[in-house]
Amino acid sequence: MPAAEQVPATLQGYLAYLNNERNYSPLTAENYARDIRRLFELAGATPLPDLKSHHIRRYIAQLHGSGLGGRSLARVLSAWRGFYGYLMRDHGCKSNPCVGLRAPKAPKTLPHALSPDEAVKLVEMLVATPLDARDKAMFELLYSSGLRLAELVSLDPIDMDFADASVRVTGKGNKTRIVPLGSHAIDALKAWLAVRDQIAKPGETALFVGKNGARISPRTVQLQLRQRGITQGIASGVHPHLLRHSFATHVLQSSGDLRAVQEMLGHASISTTQVYTHLDFQYLAKIYDGAHPRAKKKT
Repeated sequence: MPAAEQVPATLQGYLAYLNNERNYSPLTAENYARDIRRLFELAGATPLPDLKSHHIRRYIAQLHGSGLGGRSLARVLSAWRGFYGYLMRDHGCKSNPCVGLRAPKAPKTLPHALSPDEAVKLVEMLVATPLDARDKAMFELLYSSGLRLAELVSLDPIDMDFADASVRVTGKGNKTRIVPLGSHAIDALKAWLAVRDQIAKPGETALFVGKNGARISPRTVQLQLRQRGITQGIASGVHPHLLRHSFATHVLQSSGDLRAVQEMLGHASISTTQVYTHLDFQYLAKIYDGAHPRAKKKT
């Protein structure tokens, strides 16, 4: 059967399988469909069951040459591998040419972090309105406790424990953890709670609310923080996860306690947290290069 005729039948059937049997979201299924359409385009008139591993390698090389990165190529291969599994199960395809193939490794990128001075400059702000008080409390909390954006917007006042200087956070996988609160964050949160009722709708349970009085949206937090970064002249684009990275980096630089940072960030695996050891090493290397007499290059 020509490739052009294969697309509607097999691809449509696979998307139905992803939606109905695998319960994939429409967006995820469409992403798979986009990657599989690429395979049909690359194969041209060659039927997919006739493709061998060397064909797939060449297609991956072509996509790589067109600018597709390692992570994107890994996603493409995963989509093709899954589609071939479906063809083998329901359409008599004899083999899966994607099995055993790996995408080129994506270069490891270290998360950017603000300097301590930049972080302080960002969160120290004058408060003239209730919305200013809200923003200052949000920014202080993000930097003080390393929260994810979704964790921040889901907080309720009841999650705060000022006596114990802690906040109860519900993170990924609906897992709850207790994270310390810094004194500056506590002061900012108390100031916000004192004026919160001027904005919040009656009965609203959210800690942070938008202008409409309902729970604040993640997008609003992103926009407010980005604008704050621009106002303070911070060159790198400021976003909530940048404050999380900065929190982790600065705590690790001061304490060297990777396990504690893992607990506070809510990472399930220590390997996820270990990326910050690379950031910390970069910081220590700069100190070494500037201070150790045997580190200085001869001129």
